[in-house]
Amino acid sequence: MKPQVLLVFLTRFEECNAMLKGVAHYERTHRPWAAFLDDEARAEIDPQWLRSKRWDGIISRHTTPALVEACRQLRLPLVDLNDVPPFPGVPKIRPDNVALGHCGAEHYLERGYRNFAFCGFRNDGWACERRDGFLEALALAGHSCHVFDVDYPGSLTPFWDERQTTALAAWLKGMPKPVAVMACNDLRALQVVSAAQNAGLLVPEEVAVLGVNNDTIRCELAYPPLSSVATNPFQSGYLAAECLAQLMRGETPPSTDLRVEPVAVVPRYSTDVLAIDDRIVAAALGYIREHACHGISVTQVQKFTGASRSLLERKFRSLLGRSPQAEIRRVQIAKIKQLLFETDFPMKKIAELTGFEHDEYMCVVFKRLTGASPGAYRRRVQTQAPRAPAAP
Repeated sequence: MKPQVLLVFLTRFEECNAMLKGVAHYERTHRPWAAFLDDEARAEIDPQWLRSKRWDGIISRHTTPALVEACRQLRLPLVDLNDVPPFPGVPKIRPDNVALGHCGAEHYLERGYRNFAFCGFRNDGWACERRDGFLEALALAGHSCHVFDVDYPGSLTPFWDERQTTALAAWLKGMPKPVAVMACNDLRALQVVSAAQNAGLLVPEEVAVLGVNNDTIRCELAYPPLSSVATNPFQSGYLAAECLAQLMRGETPPSTDLRVEPVAVVPRYSTDVLAIDDRIVAAALGYIREHACHGISVTQVQKFTGASRSLLERKFRSLLGRSPQAEIRRVQIAKIKQLLFETDFPMKKIAELTGFEHDEYMCVVFKRLTGASPGAYRRRVQTQAPRAPAAP
């Protein structure tokens, strides 16, 4: 008989759907399961609901002490995907939050920033780990960081959001500019964006903002669209399924607390600028950021800035180490990567959206600049089942 597996995931969250894809991928490539999706998380709060059927194992994204206790009494294998401190005896798979912080710091350091800030929640362990990773990477590069941490009340209300926006606006006004701000998640990052705009500050020119989790809808609805460090929920789901299969076979998993490495920063306009004091180059970069995916030329950039072509070329090479044409390509490649990661669009559609007349030429340029074809890159970041990381 197929193992009876209960999956406890609130599918209104984008992350949960990605985790379920990882679970499904494991199941398709191994022994099939008879899986039941509890997409209302009833099992978390109703022990009688859990006991209404005989299960062989459970994977839960919203694990509660009540569920842990019920599984202990029923001797049910349970794998926990919630990013909170582990329950004794329950295998846990969660993001490597320190690595997420490192990823954010590296994103900003590559753009030449010298002023940094972090905005988070001091009462959540995962947020503190992301903050500590960000600060650690900056310290290794010789930089300090301003921190704005508050207690998260547990749910977002308009009253709390308004108070936070006001407090953050005052905090941002006192920062040296331009400043690179990383938030503990996308929700917090959007508060920073609103606060900056309320304070009359430009995003990203004066305040660059980076979130975490890459909640695509939330990031794309923001203005400007929000850059975010992408976790790897697909891998988390895959590893959770692998771990549960081991438990159901009576085996002991190699680790009871696996940390999953992030994918990468998904760049959008909220950080898509370099910390440059030169007004001509800053204007050119802003124009390129807005229009690179419309198929612009260096001549158009030069006319926008009013500088001569030779002066523009000299300034770019002196301050950025690359030409204006290379910067146009960099912005296009970043957008291609985003579309490959977030969508299933065919190459022809991606070429149209990134300013390439022919998709064949786009593929040639992408492989020359990244070392991988667009198809190989998509498989790596979106659909390929990854290996489990080494046990910590």
